[in-house]
Amino acid sequence: MPIIAHRLLAAGLAVCALPSVTQAQTLSDPLPAPDFVVTPTRTPQAISRAGSAVTVITADEIAKESPKSVADLLRRSPGLSVTESGGPGSATTVRIRGAESRHSLVLIDGVRVTDPSQASAEFDFAQLVPTDIERIEVLRGPQSALYGSDAIGGVINIITRKGRGAPRFSASNEAGSYGSKGIRAAVSGGTGPLSYAFSLSGYDTAGFSRYGYRIGRIERTRLWPLEADATKRLGASGRVSLALTKDVEIEVGGYASLNNAQYDAGFGDFPDTPSLAEQKLYQGYTRLTALAFDGLLRNTFMLSAGRTKRDYKDISYFGAPLATFWRRDGYVGDRFAAEYQGDLKLGGFGLLTFGTRLERERLNSASQSVLPAPTPLQETNDASALTRSAFAIYQTSLWQNLHLSFGGRIDDVESHRGLCGRNGICEPPTRSPTEDDRFATWRATAAYEVPGSGTTFRASVGTGAKAPTLFQQFDPTYGTPGLTSERSVGFDAGLDQHLLEDRLILSATVFGNRFRDLIDFTFDPAVCPADNPLGCYINVGRARSAGVELSANIDLVPQWLRLRTTYTHLEAYDVTPDRLTGRVDPKRLPRRPRDEARIGFILTPIRDLSIEPTLVLVGSQFSSARETDKLDPYARLDVYAEYRIKDTFSVFARAENLTDTRYEEVLGYGTAGRSFYGGLRATW
Repeated sequence: MPIIAHRLLAAGLAVCALPSVTQAQTLSDPLPAPDFVVTPTRTPQAISRAGSAVTVITADEIAKESPKSVADLLRRSPGLSVTESGGPGSATTVRIRGAESRHSLVLIDGVRVTDPSQASAEFDFAQLVPTDIERIEVLRGPQSALYGSDAIGGVINIITRKGRGAPRFSASNEAGSYGSKGIRAAVSGGTGPLSYAFSLSGYDTAGFSRYGYRIGRIERTRLWPLEADATKRLGASGRVSLALTKDVEIEVGGYASLNNAQYDAGFGDFPDTPSLAEQKLYQGYTRLTALAFDGLLRNTFMLSAGRTKRDYKDISYFGAPLATFWRRDGYVGDRFAAEYQGDLKLGGFGLLTFGTRLERERLNSASQSVLPAPTPLQETNDASALTRSAFAIYQTSLWQNLHLSFGGRIDDVESHRGLCGRNGICEPPTRSPTEDDRFATWRATAAYEVPGSGTTFRASVGTGAKAPTLFQQFDPTYGTPGLTSERSVGFDAGLDQHLLEDRLILSATVFGNRFRDLIDFTFDPAVCPADNPLGCYINVGRARSAGVELSANIDLVPQWLRLRTTYTHLEAYDVTPDRLTGRVDPKRLPRRPRDEARIGFILTPIRDLSIEPTLVLVGSQFSSARETDKLDPYARLDVYAEYRIKDTFSVFARAENLTDTRYEEVLGYGTAGRSFYGGLRATW
């Protein structure tokens, strides 16, 4: 990486004419304003200078959403497909621009929280309970040059509130359909060198049956009613910062959540089952920031640790008469990381960001059969991985209007299986397998602000990679040693236009991605190792995606009526060649609607009253691979209303699915019907 950084710096010195940023840094820099972002370059930057496509979901927008799930907030961003398997608390995944859900990197306050215990190491958004979130930045396109493995589709960075100024308190509660109740409470502030922010959020619902609810073809065949699946969720976050000197600051933060949800197996001869999942997420970090050389170099050292713990009581029914199969499964994923980042201001020659990261992940799992034949608890997985990374990003501006960035990264992943491997047999330490995978990624962006026009042209191109997971390599039944990283290359180009003193803001982006060496699961004995008789993972998959993202923010009648709308058209196909003939028969990838749109109005007919109707339009899609299990398109109408009582209190009401539309996001799993919620919010 020093060679890459040297070449980038040399190129910048040769062509740079005017500075992009010249002032020294200070520890008192404020959090980015709504028109600033940190995720696209790992440093604060105006959105107009970001060559990548990025969406910011603000604290005001977040406050108006239900406390059910962060995934509900992400539906506001173009280019994202959100799938929920049967209501709040169920498995929830997010796909960016047609990439797999495992290709979406999730950060909380800059700390990665992807679950190493998942088979594909994807993040289940059911684990994430919204607390006091300041903003969410959604960065679309391959970003592995910035963030390493997992960031093939993009990055979702959730930034919690940082305390400042006088103490601030807020609390809200709501109740509504399906026996739902939710609460939020937060406190933040700062005095002298100390700042703090703490928050708590809880949600409880009796829910509805995840399998079959409001699905006519299923309900008509039932001999008795489907049982409801309840959810209880709790989340907490906190940040404390202390300025040790004017040039040194230390921050300690963390996040924890609990998701306790009943679920239905969705298969077998009686899919409506009393299964139960308990998911826990813990994440904490310590960050030290120190300025050097009169503020020209900002040094950031961070230690972070996280744990995901998932326990399942999985019940299914087969046969006639029905026989009960009951098993317990537990998964623990641990992550520990140490990272350094340096931000060096080069005066008239731009900004160089560089750093290194060391990360260790570990997977442990155990299983036990309860019925029909009890078995002892048996360890099924014990594996770990060590990742060494180095990166550099160079930013510069030419003629104050053309903003460029170039970045590169190398990741070296060394994976190990534990001593207890296949069939629970423990081996001598000398026989513990090791897998190595190394990949290099790069990215370049450009943004050109046309002087005096409010027009910005932007473009980005880069590569992505995702290392094979511990489960895919070392699971005793399905794991396949020798897997290599998945790869991608992608580009986008767009236009942002501000008119009429920002009363009219338009954005358009075209994008394309190619994916290769995707890890698929197969039952084919001709390609699986002899000791994988039940199937294995192989690097054979190929896919492509392309599309258009549009958004508009229009002040139709100043201070009375505003329009916010987004639209995504996506063409995403599996183009894996046939193993025998080599022919390619493109098939649409599952759970990726071809068309999605969101049309929302904000009406303020009188002072302190806002009414926000939103129409959600989703096109047809397939629930399963190879264009099987087609799901119909649907339209859904939601309305949010809020009335502010002085400066402290406000009352709000929310109606979801007013049209009572029956639709499915996953075949056989239900969605909520017409439902109503209301509550009270206080801030002082």
